[in-house]
Amino acid sequence: MARVALNRALSKLGILSRAQATAAIRAGRVRIDGAVVVDPARLVVPERARITVDGEPRARARWRTILFHKPRGVVTTRRDPERRRTVYDVLGDAGGDVHAVGRLDLAMSGLLLLTTDNQFANWITDPAHAVPRIYVVTVRGEVSAAALAALPASRVTLRKASARESHLTVELREGKNRQVRRMFEAIGHEVTRLKRVSLGGLELGALEPGEWREVTRAELRAAFPAARISASS
Repeated sequence: MARVALNRALSKLGILSRAQATAAIRAGRVRIDGAVVVDPARLVVPERARITVDGEPRARARWRTILFHKPRGVVTTRRDPERRRTVYDVLGDAGGDVHAVGRLDLAMSGLLLLTTDNQFANWITDPAHAVPRIYVVTVRGEVSAAALAALPASRVTLRKASARESHLTVELREGKNRQVRRMFEAIGHEVTRLKRVSLGGLELGALEPGEWREVTRAELRAAFPAARISASS
């Protein structure tokens, strides 16, 4: 079991946000195994430590994973210093105990998983597991066959093209920041619309922007057969 910083552990367990955890720890409100800890960076094993906040035992949040259709124009963070709307503002109470598995940038929409299962989140974001991600992309201008062949993607399908814009489906095996945009910029085409429609064996389906649904452990195991999914909490 991995050791993590105490403030991060409290956030990952769905107990407090990272900022709230840091403030509570520095104020002497958090104890580990009965002893007050004032260093937010103190390393703990969340599954083994007895953590209390203000004297109240804080257990791991119940297991939950949700599939969310992130709208364009919202950021994938719990709080934004620029006061932009976040995915948690959209989710409301439904997002209280889950954290995002990776990120979608501000202008991107589509499938975003959020979970309380840190083990699963770490597995799916590890590039070594090469989890497939499929995007539908609109770019300015007509993409040529030669340009398509130069794209460093697992699979690219040109769905429709004109002098004005091209529509494509792109499959990648890792989720680097702004990867799709940079890929098309490198061949001279600006991405004007980008949506992730699938992740592993999960699909966005008919969910409208801002809508979400619960995902079961059985569904995750079918969608990600090799994934490490927590059996507890």
